[in-house]
Amino acid sequence: MAGPQNRPTAAPLALTLGDPAGVGPEIVVKAWAALRDFGPAFVVIGDRQALASASGGGGSILKSVVAPSEAVEAFRDALPVLDLPLRSPVVAGQPSAAAAPAIIQWIETAVGLALSGAVSGVVTAPIAKAPLYQAGFKFPGHTEFLGELTASENFEGARGPVMMLTAQDLRVALVTVHAPLTKVPGLISIEAIVNTGLVTAQALRRDFGIEQPRLAVAALNPHAGEDGGIGREEIEIVRPAVRILADRGIEVSGPHPADSLFPQAMRAHYDAAICLYHDQALIPVKMLDFWGGVNVTLGLPIVRTSPDHGTAFDIAGRGLARPDSLIAAIRLADQLAQARAAAAPARRARTG
Repeated sequence: MAGPQNRPTAAPLALTLGDPAGVGPEIVVKAWAALRDFGPAFVVIGDRQALASASGGGGSILKSVVAPSEAVEAFRDALPVLDLPLRSPVVAGQPSAAAAPAIIQWIETAVGLALSGAVSGVVTAPIAKAPLYQAGFKFPGHTEFLGELTASENFEGARGPVMMLTAQDLRVALVTVHAPLTKVPGLISIEAIVNTGLVTAQALRRDFGIEQPRLAVAALNPHAGEDGGIGREEIEIVRPAVRILADRGIEVSGPHPADSLFPQAMRAHYDAAICLYHDQALIPVKMLDFWGGVNVTLGLPIVRTSPDHGTAFDIAGRGLARPDSLIAAIRLADQLAQARAAAAPARRARTG
């Protein structure tokens, strides 16, 4: 089997370290150990010392690089690191706002490298929002920040960011993300559902190779509102959005009662479910594959994935963190990057 240097995608992925007080450094090291022989290759954007502490070997497995292009050749023998140091030491399990400027810089650097083509995509280790908010970070999370960082770049088609979670054969895309449940009814709209559907269908074609994607839209209320008896959002918002998506040539159904949308028999009838709020989407994903779920950002000019879990400060530094979700995120990012690279000549020909 070919090593990482022989893979079709020439540029490596960029992997941001996330919150260095969390499990990010540990799972990054473990992911490299699992992938070093066969790839895909990646370069870590972060603090070398935090990785050295997590490696248990004093940094002997690490190799500092000055450009991502060095990572592919080095990957089998060492974990490549583009070292952007923290301003102060970090203690595992003890998040601090002092690390926020570096965490933000790592994300900005990775996105810049992806936009320039120096890396083929971005994978982000988990961040904690509270320390970032204390330092003045104004975005609800990674997804919204990535949307801002890429807002000025050209992108053909419907624009995100849209959060999608994947687990085995299940894909769920979110209309609202990090919003209090009490605010969700006021945040969903015909326009928001339509845009989420358009972005999702486009990504299924472009990145996942599904020529005729099928979407299923979840209802907001129990029993899909019982024809208005226990909620009118399905009548006034969701059904009109479904009709518009159908008029735009998308194979779409709904609104479906969310409690019966996710069993295996139902999943066979759609390629992605459009969910209206966070837990409606994430509970079935984590029930299906708690360790292997992946977060994908759709509708951006770059590829971005992340593990479907948080910083796990409670087990940070104890050697207990599992890298399964990060490994899955790295592999999926590589697949999406290869799909985009393969489709690029045809897109260039169309835009001529």
